[in-house]
Amino acid sequence: MAIVTIRELKEHLAFTDDIGGADDALLDRLRVAAQNHVERLLGCKIEEEFGGEDQDPVPEALHQAVVMLAAWWYDQRETALTGTIVANVPFDVREIVNEYREFTF
Repeated sequence: MAIVTIRELKEHLAFTDDIGGADDALLDRLRVAAQNHVERLLGCKIEEEFGGEDQDPVPEALHQAVVMLAAWWYDQRETALTGTIVANVPFDVREIVNEYREFTF
């Protein structure tokens, strides 16, 4: 189960009511993929470590990392290079995830 809802992602993207559900399927794929990516960086499933009975709640920082990554992917839909500016995944996502990793390479 994803820790971020489509509504939360739309809020972050500053969607207005007139957009409706036009991009809901895309946003759903992006939020699930973003959580999967964050979990791979963490080395664990978020919902196995947080939010369950006798566990700490999901840290807001991890929630924000998933939101930021999904929003980034929504805004940057292609990986092609245009001009001379290269934009990587938001730096903050890796910084947030590194704070919760329990292993190193």
